[in-house]
Parts: sequence; structure tokens; C-alpha cells
Amino acid sequence: MNPWLLSAGILLVSYLIGSIPFGLLVVKWSTGRDVRHVESGRTGGTNAMRAAGFWAGLLTALLDISKSALTVRLAIAAAPHAYWLHMLAPVAAIIGHNHSIYLPERTEEGKWRLRGGAGGTPAVGGAVGLWWPSIFILVPVGALLLFGVGYASVATMSIGVMSVIIFAVRAAYYNAPWAYVWYGILAEILILWALRPNIKRLMNGTERLVGWRAKRRRQKQETQEHPE
Repeated sequence: MNPWLLSAGILLVSYLIGSIPFGLLVVKWSTGRDVRHVESGRTGGTNAMRAAGFWAGLLTALLDISKSALTVRLAIAAAPHAYWLHMLAPVAAIIGHNHSIYLPERTEEGKWRLRGGAGGTPAVGGAVGLWWPSIFILVPVGALLLFGVGYASVATMSIGVMSVIIFAVRAAYYNAPWAYVWYGILAEILILWALRPNIKRLMNGTERLVGWRAKRRRQKQETQEHPE
């Protein structure tokens, strides 16, 4: 097969796999709710957790990680030495996750858009597909930022940066492909683009909190509203 056609086919399949809105499916199955009508309206693990609880969020995250990792394995199986294709396949999956072909929507202005998530968990999946031990770095650090700092957007934005560091170190010291460093760069660009509203809220101090910081804020509000 023509290598250009093969590459185009792999990227198209990767986009379609990435477009599967697992958060929408998991929340619908577990609660009957439409996650697009909850909080941020995104279909990723964090919003699934808001809509249907911790386990729904965890299942969504695992499925989103798996779908992106799968695209890497498909690319490697189809073209073992095409390192650029290996890293572009999960990038296509992130694009599908953020702009799912299965979730078209007409805006109030009459324009069409594709709904989806912010790209955090499929970005983890792409890194795991390229080098599976990266999960032992990305997940703990991401969880620490998520539940420690209290901002899901900050945890999500860290994934591309950490991927760049991981693959740069591997390329410099362990003869891994330098092309994989570009995976982290492109993933970070896609994540930052998806999180533009969150970045604005971070800058003006109105970003949504999660974890213990969100719980403390609720307790503080309740104390102010119902002082003893």
C-alpha cells in the first residue's frame, strides 16, 4: 500500500476512535443524564465525575486513556519505523476527543461545532502508548495537581509539559525517537486551545475547584450562610 495512503488511513481511524465520547456514554448509562448539560459541558473524566460520581469519572478516564493508547499501537503495527506517524496518531485521537464527529451541535449564533472534552486523558493515553512506563509519572503528578491544587485545568495542562520532558530525556539519554518530543508539544497546544475559557477563569480567580479545596470552599460558604 502507498505509505501516504496508509498514514492518512491510520490518522483518520485514530480521529474516529478518539471521537468516541465515553464520558457521555458512561454518565448516560449510570445516571441517565446528559453530561453535556452538567457544569463545563465537556465529556471528559472530570465532568463525568461531577455528573455521576467518582467511579463514573474514573471509568471514563480509563476508557479515554485506552482509546488514545490504542491508536499508537495501531500505528506501530502498521508502520513500525514511522515514528512521526506513531506520535501523530494519538494527536489525531486528542483532536477527535476534543471535537468529536459524533457530537455535532448548532450554537445560538447558528454555527455548527463539534463537542467533546479538553484532551487531558487521551493525552495521557498517547504518552502511555509511546512509552508505557510514563503512566507512573503522568497519573500521580496529575492526581496530585488535581486534588492538591484543586484545579482540573491545571492538572490537564501539565500533561503535555510532562510528556515533553519525559520524551526529551528518553531521546537524550536512551536513544528514543526525538519525534516523540513533538507529541508532547502538539498535545499541549491542543489542550491549551481547548482550555481557553478555563485559563481566563484562572486569571480572574473564578475557576472551578475540585477535591479538598472545593469541599473547604463549600463548608466556608455554608458557615457564612448559616452561622451558629
